[in-house]
Amino acid sequence: MLKNHKLAKAISDLSWYAFKRQLEYKATLFGNFIVSIDKWFPSSKKCSNCDHKKEDLKLSERTYRCDECGFSIVRDLNAAINIEREGLRVLAY
Repeated sequence: MLKNHKLAKAISDLSWYAFKRQLEYKATLFGNFIVSIDKWFPSSKKCSNCDHKKEDLKLSERTYRCDECGFSIVRDLNAAINIEREGLRVLAY
């Protein structure tokens, strides 16, 4: 572990950059593509059923329950569905 936090962050950021670069390279090689969405997109807070945004969602809540429509789903699956839809929306531009 590095004692210099700024250097550790820079190395961590570089590692993610290298990972993304390799992922894009492999995707292109196999005829696919990568779509990036905004890092602040509320994938976990949005209901994948009715698009209602839940403002107060605790990290300990593993099941997403929509206050608007009553829909209930595993939180990670809800986020994955929202990320897929946002990626498709970005692609449509």
